[in-house]
Amino acid sequence: MANIQSNKFCTKAIHAGYDSQLHEGALNPPLHLSSTFAFEDIKQGADRFAGNAEGHIYSRISNPTLSILEKRIAALENAEAGLCTASGMAAITSVLLTLLSHGDEVLVDKTLYGCTYAFLNHGLSKFGITVTHVDMTNVDNVAEAISSRTKVIYFETPANPNMRLIDIAEVCHVANQNEIVSVVDNTYSTPVITRPIDLGADVVVHSATKYLGGHGDLIGGLVVASTELIERFRFEGVKDMTGACMSPFTAMLILRGLKTLELRMQRHALNADYIAGWLNKHAFVKKIYYPFDTDNCQFALAKKQMHYGGGMIAFELEGGFQQGLQFMDALQLVQRAVSLGDAESLIQHPASMTHSTYSEEERARHGISNSLIRLSVGLEDKDDIQNDLQYALDTLKNFIAA
Repeated sequence: MANIQSNKFCTKAIHAGYDSQLHEGALNPPLHLSSTFAFEDIKQGADRFAGNAEGHIYSRISNPTLSILEKRIAALENAEAGLCTASGMAAITSVLLTLLSHGDEVLVDKTLYGCTYAFLNHGLSKFGITVTHVDMTNVDNVAEAISSRTKVIYFETPANPNMRLIDIAEVCHVANQNEIVSVVDNTYSTPVITRPIDLGADVVVHSATKYLGGHGDLIGGLVVASTELIERFRFEGVKDMTGACMSPFTAMLILRGLKTLELRMQRHALNADYIAGWLNKHAFVKKIYYPFDTDNCQFALAKKQMHYGGGMIAFELEGGFQQGLQFMDALQLVQRAVSLGDAESLIQHPASMTHSTYSEEERARHGISNSLIRLSVGLEDKDDIQNDLQYALDTLKNFIAA
């Protein structure tokens, strides 16, 4: 970063990892659409393959545009190094397939994103890896569950979809004491709100599809960790196992999204805080789940490790499942769609959508009720979001009164 030294998040989000003067003054990083890279001579090629010289070989391993993004996300997460992957699931699978072998065990929280749950319980088990679910809201449960085979502790916070919080510092301390690698999914919070590396985490994964990209126009994943671990994930996880590399065009879009990330997250959180407070007082809303809700039993933990409450709200309506479907179908501004972190407000029903990979018994066991609704609060005017929710809730008057 030429002559620009700053620890301020918004400055790093715009400048980290890139010097325009090294690229003919181009203000935005060039898009390198090349699958392979030529060598000056055989020795240079051999040195790069041996790891004795810096430089690019093949875009499945590294690419100049991706390298800028990797440096930038590492700077934002206060990590040594970063890695781009084709999706959030590619980030998760590349990391875990690198760290785990036949006979190993991974401890995971009770609540996870549906596809993460499917990979862990329906995928890793095929390779002789034990997946043990633990209620990580109590760190003592984590310590008690550790065995000689435990190699990784993995969790999300806030968890998708019910917003459970895990004390990152406490759980990662237990992992460190036992020489276990801790992996934290920071998709919901982003480094604007929480930086797990600062709290002791070894590895952080992101679905960059969500807030980091921010515009609903890409699929991508990111990993940050120590340089040593990132090189393992790059050459073992991505190069040799998943092949799930990011395209340079996707990296360009994420770099663009990062420039406004702090501003967008502040607006998402401002809107969500307002909507959560309003929903919490509504007669038709039975329960809300939002980190900065002062009635939340985990409010103190939220304030401890989050700068804002974030843009995600989960809630349950009076009346249950059918009322929830009627409510969602009545919405006009808020869009019925999976994913999150877009400019548009999005709403979905986890039990029938993102978490349908769980059986009904598994959802009950892992704290995902059939009546739970997940709302990704967008960047629209907060009054317009509220009015749309109010209109949809009004359609339940006769239904709930009866």
